[in-house]
Amino acid sequence: MSVKPLPDDHPTWPRHAKTGLLLVNLGTPDATDKTSMRRYLKQFLSDKRVIEIPRLLWWLILNLIILNVRPKKSGAAYDKIWLKDDPDGSPLRKYTRLQAEMLKGEYGAREDLMVDWAMRYGQPSIPDRLEALRQAGCNRFVIVPLYPQYAASTTATVNDEVFKWALDLRWQPAIRTAPPWHDHPLYIKALVKSLKAHFKGRKMPEHLMLSFHGIPQRYFVQGDPYHCHCMKTARLVREELGWEEEKFHVTFQSRFGSEPWLQPYTDETLERLGAEGVKSLAIMAPGFSADCLETLEELAMEGRESFEDRGGGEFEYVPCLNASDPGMAVIRQIAKENLAGWVE
Repeated sequence: MSVKPLPDDHPTWPRHAKTGLLLVNLGTPDATDKTSMRRYLKQFLSDKRVIEIPRLLWWLILNLIILNVRPKKSGAAYDKIWLKDDPDGSPLRKYTRLQAEMLKGEYGAREDLMVDWAMRYGQPSIPDRLEALRQAGCNRFVIVPLYPQYAASTTATVNDEVFKWALDLRWQPAIRTAPPWHDHPLYIKALVKSLKAHFKGRKMPEHLMLSFHGIPQRYFVQGDPYHCHCMKTARLVREELGWEEEKFHVTFQSRFGSEPWLQPYTDETLERLGAEGVKSLAIMAPGFSADCLETLEELAMEGRESFEDRGGGEFEYVPCLNASDPGMAVIRQIAKENLAGWVE
């Protein structure tokens, strides 16, 4: 049989293997005004992975109460941390973009790899960036949710959105999703390096607190490994530092609603330690790959107030790994491990 050239209207397909690596973080509003906040909160709080209660009941609560009250309050909180002279505006957007750009720079110009970034909620969206990579010739994908500890409300919902995008594709690409790295030696060492660098030339604080974002206890009881991952991260950090167990605290923040969340709560623990007269305390947020509202406003501002107003001494918030050298070393290694066999 003779080989004939393809007709002009034949669908195109990648002639060579090309991998798209997508870093994904939680998300951020476009701005701090009420309209932008309402749009962001509606998308975020409509996710059934985030709020696991009967849909009809939650729809009524969300649309009739929360979206009429919370946008203004949340906008005021975001306004405290917004980078008004920076085109990114959102610190989370800035650091996630920098992480992707620095990783891209590490690999240089290659025909077999493209690096991009997206947000689960807000812009740039996961479907938009995946489609852009596909149109650029990528036929294999590595998805890296930037959450060291797995939770259904973070990692799983990123994966949901990725596979939702692929549902309607006639020719689906091969897709890999990075597993959590809560106990990766490089990640643990990066956290320790970050703390030591923050206090370089100064005395270490008396107490150290590791604050993780909370989830309802019900999610943990139903099988979510998040609490176990957080506790292992904390234990490994404490052991690496050689910190006294009595002066090392693991807490959970950002709860809302009336049901119990993972405990002890960060705000209550800060108040207690302040009332006990703790002279110096540092707080880190290992579950966040980049600084955001929950770290810069809730911990660095509100947390300080809770601690100092009860009589606590020196309070220091240690920034997230962000695009620091130790932080980028972790992201590079996670990317390398998950690209193995496709990109060397």
